[in-house]
Formats: sequence, structure tokens, C-alpha cells
Amino acid sequence: MKLFDYLEPGTIGEATQLLYDCGEKPRILAGGIHLIPRMRKGEIEAEYVIDIQKIPGLDRIVTEGKGGVTFGAMARLRSIESSRIIQSKYPVLYEAIHQITSVQTKYMGTAVGNLCVGTPASDVATSLFALGARLKITGTRGERIEPIEKFYADYHLTSLKRGEMVTGVVLPDSPPGMGTAFLNLVRTHADIAKISVAVAIVVEDGICRDVRVAIGAAAPTVFRAAKAESLLNGEMITSQAVNKAAETASAETRPITDLRSTAEYRREMAKVLVKRALEKALARAGCRG
Repeated sequence: MKLFDYLEPGTIGEATQLLYDCGEKPRILAGGIHLIPRMRKGEIEAEYVIDIQKIPGLDRIVTEGKGGVTFGAMARLRSIESSRIIQSKYPVLYEAIHQITSVQTKYMGTAVGNLCVGTPASDVATSLFALGARLKITGTRGERIEPIEKFYADYHLTSLKRGEMVTGVVLPDSPPGMGTAFLNLVRTHADIAKISVAVAIVVEDGICRDVRVAIGAAAPTVFRAAKAESLLNGEMITSQAVNKAAETASAETRPITDLRSTAEYRREMAKVLVKRALEKALARAGCRG
């Protein structure tokens, strides 16, 4: 590991100014689950490490006035998983975190840190896509709110500009009649997912009023299967509609072949997992049969 300057700001304003002043080689330290091992291996070089752990308020999980929930950049995965309001209102996020087997990862790692890595295999990001999450991004010029879908530009590439950092995640209120589900496919529980799927669907009188189908590890970024969603939106929910949506979602993937799986297998399993996730979410939404 190469030498670096360690900086410890006390406010968000100090942190964003340091990010701006340090140019191209600053790295934010939150949980360090991704950063520290890769720095030790020489895969990441950082001239400056900016530790945000002592900035007050970033670890909070708070209910918003309109019924939504916001959690900060230092909210640990375990804190989010054990939050009763997350468990009751956003079970898809709870499920995505709960299946992480490493205790150390959950107690040290942060959800925002996981998002900022920019990996398409992020189960946390996949669940947040399904929830329609928005990100609070703060920089030297102020704060902006960005839909999570616009945060990822490409593989490991985000929309963050110089001097900016993600300070929180905003979850919208869960509407009545919404069912959610998260599923992933791994060789062992500790593995990175070969593919992951998260679904959120709102049904009223058997008609789909809103649906989000998010897929991870099957394209350069986590993405929503827009064509599959359009097949269901405003339509009567039937087994045929679910099957067609799953086939369409599979066709929307752009998987690769790597050490964990082949592109063909990922594409086929996308169809299987989308179908199962839709059925599970529909059951939770009160649709039987």
C-alpha cells in the first residue's frame, strides 16, 4: 500500500471542500469494506483518504414527513437491516441485506458505500432500484437529489462530479397494495450473486397500477427492465402476463461470461428469477392464484 494523506473532516461542508481541493486522487473512507482491501492489493491508489465516520448525523435512519424514510451515508448495513421501519415498509431492502452472510461486512459496511462502488452485482442497489430510491448528493455548490437510475453511468462509473459525495438515500412511502420481493442466485451464500432480481408491484382490483423490475449482475450496471414493466402496467395480472414479462426482462439483459457464470446461463436465470420474484411480490400484494 502506497503512502497517503489521511484527512478527517468534521462536517459535510469540510468533506466536500476537501474532495474538491484534492483533485483526482481522493477516496472516501466510510466502512472501508471495499476500499481498504483493494488499497492493500494495489488495485486502488489514493493520495488522500477522507474519513467521514465522525461527521455527525450521517448514521441516522429517519422518517420523512410524507411517510418516506431517509438514511445517511454512514448508516451501517446492520443498522438498516435491524430497523423495524425498514423491515415493515421496505422488506425488499431488508431481504437484500439479510442474505449477506458476513457479520463483519454488515457491521462495518454502509449501504451508500456499497452503492458508490458502482458494481452491477450490488444486491443493495438492485433492491433500491425496485423501491424508486433517490440519492442526496452534496457538493461544494450545494445539494441535489438524483434518482438512483441516473446515478450509474457505466460499469464502476457514477454521476458524481468533483467535490461531490452521496450523503443519503431517500425512500418514497410505500403505497397501499404494494408487494415486493428480492431473489438472487449464488453458488454459496458468501458468493457474489450470479444474478439478482428485485420487484415492487402495486395491484388494485387485479390490475397492475405500478411495477418496477430491477436486475443486477446482468449488464454493465443494475437496471430496470422497462419493456417488461410496460407489459404489466395497466394490465390485468394473469399467469400469461407474468410469463411474458419474465421472458421480456430476460431479453433486456446484457450479461457477460466470467468466473461466476456464463452469459447464456445468466440470461436464462433472469427469466426464472423475474417470474418467481413477480409471483412472490404479487402474493404479498394480496393476489392469489
